[in-house]
Amino acid sequence: MADVDTEVPPLPPRYRFRDLLLGDQTFQNDDRVQVEFYVNENTFKERLKLFFIKNQRSSLRIRLFNFALKILTCALYILRVSLDNPKEVNSNPWSESHLEFHLILTKLALISFLETILITYLSYKGNIWEQFFQISFILEMINTVPFIITIFWPPLRNIFVPVFLNCWLAKGALENMINDFHRAIQRTHSAMFNQVFILICTLLCLVFTGACGIQHLERAGKNLSLFDSFYFCIVTFSTVGYGDVTPQIWPSQLLVVILICVALVVLPLQFEELAYLWMESQKLGGNYSRHRAQTEKHVVLCVSSLKIDLLMDFLNEFYAHPRLQDYYVVILCPTEIDIQVRRILQIPLWSQRVIYLQGSALKDQDLMRAKMDDAEACFILSSRNEVDRTAADHQTILRAWAAKDFAPNCPLYVQILKPENKFHVKFADHVVCEEEFKYAMLALNCVCPATSTLVTLLVHTSRGQEGQLSPEQWQRMYGRCSGNEVYHIRLADSKFFGEYDGKSFTYASFHAHKKYGVCLIGVKREDNKSILLNPGPRHIMAASDTCYYINITKEENSAFIFKQEEKNSKGLPGTGLYDAPSRLPVHSIIASMGTVAIDLQHPDPPEESSKLAVPAENGAGSRRPSIAPVLEIADSTAILPCDLLSDQSEDETNQSDEEGSVGSEFVKGYPPNSPYIGSSPTLCHLLPQKAPFCCLRLDKGCTHNSFEDAKAYGFKNKLIIVSAEMAGNGLYNFIVPLRAYYRPRKELNPIVLLLDYPPDNHFLEAICCFPMVYFMAGTIDNLDNLLQCGIIYADNLVVVDKESTMSAEEDYMADAKTIVNVQTMFRLFPSLSIITELTHPSNMRFMQFRAKDCYSLALSKLEKIERDKGSNLAFMFRLPFAAGRVFSISMLDTLLYQSFVKDFVIAIMRLLLGLDTTPGSGYLCVMKITEEDLWIRTYGRLFQKFCSSSAEIPIGIYRTESHIRPHSQRSQVSVNVDQGEELRERGDSWKKKAQRNSTTSDQSDHPLLRKKSMQWARRLSRKSNKPGSRAERISQQRHNLYRRSERQELSELVKNRMKHLGLPTVGYDEMNDHQNTLSYVLINPPPDTMLELNDIVYIIRPDPLAHMPEDSQVGPAHSTRNQQDFGAETRDETHL
Repeated sequence: MADVDTEVPPLPPRYRFRDLLLGDQTFQNDDRVQVEFYVNENTFKERLKLFFIKNQRSSLRIRLFNFALKILTCALYILRVSLDNPKEVNSNPWSESHLEFHLILTKLALISFLETILITYLSYKGNIWEQFFQISFILEMINTVPFIITIFWPPLRNIFVPVFLNCWLAKGALENMINDFHRAIQRTHSAMFNQVFILICTLLCLVFTGACGIQHLERAGKNLSLFDSFYFCIVTFSTVGYGDVTPQIWPSQLLVVILICVALVVLPLQFEELAYLWMESQKLGGNYSRHRAQTEKHVVLCVSSLKIDLLMDFLNEFYAHPRLQDYYVVILCPTEIDIQVRRILQIPLWSQRVIYLQGSALKDQDLMRAKMDDAEACFILSSRNEVDRTAADHQTILRAWAAKDFAPNCPLYVQILKPENKFHVKFADHVVCEEEFKYAMLALNCVCPATSTLVTLLVHTSRGQEGQLSPEQWQRMYGRCSGNEVYHIRLADSKFFGEYDGKSFTYASFHAHKKYGVCLIGVKREDNKSILLNPGPRHIMAASDTCYYINITKEENSAFIFKQEEKNSKGLPGTGLYDAPSRLPVHSIIASMGTVAIDLQHPDPPEESSKLAVPAENGAGSRRPSIAPVLEIADSTAILPCDLLSDQSEDETNQSDEEGSVGSEFVKGYPPNSPYIGSSPTLCHLLPQKAPFCCLRLDKGCTHNSFEDAKAYGFKNKLIIVSAEMAGNGLYNFIVPLRAYYRPRKELNPIVLLLDYPPDNHFLEAICCFPMVYFMAGTIDNLDNLLQCGIIYADNLVVVDKESTMSAEEDYMADAKTIVNVQTMFRLFPSLSIITELTHPSNMRFMQFRAKDCYSLALSKLEKIERDKGSNLAFMFRLPFAAGRVFSISMLDTLLYQSFVKDFVIAIMRLLLGLDTTPGSGYLCVMKITEEDLWIRTYGRLFQKFCSSSAEIPIGIYRTESHIRPHSQRSQVSVNVDQGEELRERGDSWKKKAQRNSTTSDQSDHPLLRKKSMQWARRLSRKSNKPGSRAERISQQRHNLYRRSERQELSELVKNRMKHLGLPTVGYDEMNDHQNTLSYVLINPPPDTMLELNDIVYIIRPDPLAHMPEDSQVGPAHSTRNQQDFGAETRDETHL
């Protein structure tokens, strides 16, 4: 029953939808009332106010009409004055003689008066006197009321009315008209434009008022013309004052005084406002015009704070490419421009191409000022010097979102700091995560020495001209090879690789290097977006493939010069392929004006390449007599599969050795827990079961084991210690490359994380599945912590830049604590390889600092010379950087900048560092040259050896030379000429070492400091040329005794602390010092480069899992082969 009561009765038929809309007049009980709503008050005054004032378009028309009236009255006044008769003026100087002009001016005055009264009425807000005492109202009354009175009283027609004062009313009308115009079109000019416009109008009004007033008053005197009066005003206001035209009567002189006083008050106020706006506009940077944006190409650089180093790195790298010379760089930064940055941007080289705008990327107005929607690209960089790097990433993310929302079609190049924030900017075209690259590079530095230097040189633009004027052979060769970069070209369009269509990748790589000196490292199929590094001999090259190669310049900038080889030239026999240097391919690579000219020899037939006899002095019967040729098509029977997932022989062989030390076998698989979203899955060595968190603590025992120091664990391999402030997610990328599946398990180095703050459980959950990974709370400035974590058993110590020290009151002091701590460890543990990350690259000159080492001082002079020449790699000759002992993440900023021209460079570097693992793509590793391998002799033959035997592609050499000094000069290099003469008299063996160079010397000797280099060091360091004396030698010996005593003191300090901690002192090597060696990287050296003992060769090894058979089991022979292959990966005991 309740449902019936609540039911709504249906409407009668008349209540249809049409009736509800139109209404029904016949319905008598309709109580509805129609209500009209008005936006404005519906009165006559409000409607007039809407038309004359509020509405932009109608008020603009009214102001335009008013402005025209004022200009017309001024023009009529000038016309009347110019038509005056001088005789009539002299007889009656105060009269008006032109009745026609008077009638017209009366009509105009009546219209202006009525308009002024109406506007005053509409603007009335309760204070009538405020309206009456306005300057504009008073001027209107002066110029209109006398004319209106003459309508009723004609005798007043002869009175003078200063109609020229309408110019001030015209000025005000023009200002209001411009404001209404901006409101109508919804666009605004800058305040600077408005102020300049007001100033110009003020000057014109002052000059016009003065000229008309003086001309009228001087009718009773000198009777000046209007032009003479105008001339007098210009001369007076410009403070020139010629004196040829002057007012003669006191009224005109009084007017001049009044005008000067007004000018002294009004003009300074105008100029002050203009100067203020100019200064503010300089801070804001103005606008980038739409016309320029549509006719010119520009990129936008968004940063939170702009430092001089960041700016110069970007500009030098961006404009290093020839096709970017016409681009403009628009910098959008929320902070005021720095003084140093302003000084740099005033240099003509940059002032015409760089535009600084102060603004926020989160404001559409500022993005419009930068014309983001018309930009070719937008670079968004993070502020790495912030204490809170997570907050810096959040700002970067918002900037990227704002740029994508405002300009969806603009390519984005984003730099992010922490890997956990990377997925927020996944939509960007190119993303570089700083911590990912940093930790992966530092990890590879431990197993592939100087990987950081190798990658830094590859991603910097250079022409290979650094150090070419140096007498040092290693500097010339190192500088020339530093010009190599990664380029790409389509196979069908290439002269380098076009002839290898249908051949194997390994065959194409070897013969391209042999013939042209280029190193083919990767390829990409047309139907596949993934780049493959060294896909191996089974990859057959196709015309549509994109080839990636390392060369001094790209193929498009190369000139090919074919020269016929002259046999038996200079009396050298031509029986062997590599018998004479003149027979070698690619003798010289000359970079000139961005173009490389390559001298190409006709390569010898492939069949002769297998006739490489072993030199007799190396033992003719101990090695193979020749190197096998590289096949065009891979022979599947000759290439054995590398099944790393079933290397049972290695497990069985190493099981007995690892018992008691490791305690369990390793398995291969993917890490179950990734610390952040977006990490690339990598096949790694893992523990069968996750280790308990208590077992990961190195310095404290638990219920599972009682070990409390590194010695107790009995590790077979040297430790790798990482010193960091906290366990961030990026540290995960340090562990993964060192536990990758292609690292032999018998060569896995234990990893100890020395952290200032203990890690959280989230990080421990991610690393507990990896074998031999431990952590310990401590700092590197505490000797006890270093000894407890096993520093005397470590091979590498990685010092990561701490976030809390990245910002300092003085920018370059951010690395002070790190540098001093590393210098202390360098003195305490001289045999330890310390890899340090710095905030500022310029501070690397303080690493392993020796104040009295003249050779280091000479290198400092060389760095300054290269910087003055405009080199982007002036720091490359610093010995710690060349040896890969120091690294700054800011040096990798060029990776993002280069991706604008080379969109593949980030993907290749991620593959090279192991951040990404693409099926079929190779990985970076190294091999060491031993005495048994010196029979290969040259890098070109080594290239053939790798390609023919294991399908590996070498890309460079890490060379260490002995920087031997006389015993009396261990601590300081004396660079006197007389000492050079003494060296010459020390014996034939010493003379041979001092005169040979690194590419043509005997491999059994070490390179020495030659007399020529000593003279060069003396000249650069500007030392005195005083001959050595007996007193100096005695002083030098005393210094050496002092140094030994200092070393012994440091040794005693370390041993005493070890005894206090209960640690055994056995193993502390107190005299093993690497101070007398120098190391450097040679990227893609020429094929005729001679190999030297202890050279470490960078190679890209093909993926062992790329062509693994799925339905067959690998036999014992194959497993033995795998074990041999992976045994060849060691850095210390590798044989070719």
